[in-house]
Amino acid sequence: MSVSDLPAALTIEELPGLLASLRQAVSRPQPEQALATFLVRLTGGFVEIRASWGDVVASAGRPVGETQQFKLTHAGRHVGRLTVSFPPAWNPMTPVVVEYALLARLQSAAAGASRRRVGERTLEALLQGHSDPFTVGGESFAVALASFEDEPGRGASAQAAHAHALDVLAGVGEGYFAERNLGGFCTVRGSQAIWLWSTHDLKLETNELFAALTASTGRRVKLGVSAAHQRPDFKNALEEASQSLSSLREAGVITFTEVDTLYELLQSDALNGLRAQVKAQLASVDPDGKVEAALRAYLAHSGTLEELSSRLRVHVNTLRYRLKLAERAMKGSLNEPATMSRLFLALGPSRPSQEQTEAFHRSSEGQI
Repeated sequence: MSVSDLPAALTIEELPGLLASLRQAVSRPQPEQALATFLVRLTGGFVEIRASWGDVVASAGRPVGETQQFKLTHAGRHVGRLTVSFPPAWNPMTPVVVEYALLARLQSAAAGASRRRVGERTLEALLQGHSDPFTVGGESFAVALASFEDEPGRGASAQAAHAHALDVLAGVGEGYFAERNLGGFCTVRGSQAIWLWSTHDLKLETNELFAALTASTGRRVKLGVSAAHQRPDFKNALEEASQSLSSLREAGVITFTEVDTLYELLQSDALNGLRAQVKAQLASVDPDGKVEAALRAYLAHSGTLEELSSRLRVHVNTLRYRLKLAERAMKGSLNEPATMSRLFLALGPSRPSQEQTEAFHRSSEGQI
């Protein structure tokens, strides 16, 4: 800044004192608010600083002129947004204000990282049941796990960049909870960021956390969240969050109560043994796959056999015969819960019913 660029209300002799005051402001425990308050006292204008996820972290004064907004970035990462409205005489100082606002956001991020390092050991102890559960506070708590949709590259530089991105992800979540005084802790395990916090409105907090993570990192994020727990069963909450996260096939957010756990079970490898056994039993009466196709359609149908046979375009007696063959192979009636449970877990609908109907029809072409 040259002498000619100085605000009209500021002399060259006052510049060192101004810079010292700016440095002092961003060194305070709440640097953004201290900076905003100082600037408003100095200029009589308006200053607002927001976090990268949109929360107002500092605000002071009232607009007195043209309002200007600036995106605060560091190393290509969005860290916040500055809005100012100064009297015209102070507008030349705006570039300096932008730099100090960025510094204030970085100071807050550094403080958050320090808190996170302290809390990591406590979080690990809580998740393993080795710490006082009342450390979390609040009436209920939740656990969230997040990861990036894309996998890191194999090279050392790619792995280092991924680790840094995960650390940023954890820091964004820590900042989100700190701004709302929700307490809690966070850490990074492997390729996942973990948060544990005292929850008041889990649905709202989940959606806002996801929005914060996405907006701050500019990456496609997957976020799985446990149910809200009143009892200090942190390990179980972690398992719920892990199951929620694993149910996401792409970027998005889901809570444990929204996960279709039966579908996840049907899609997993846990039932491979049962599937193989049932298929082997059916093979004795089903050389061409028509009995299995009939069973799959039957399991996905909630109406009468007549309605199903009409939809499948086969005679109802043909359908009954194939189902009887299935009962013979399974050595049990389709009216028995035990038999139906085994069949559903082995063959239950994992595809849309329309696809199953089409598959059945293809297998029944030419049949009466």
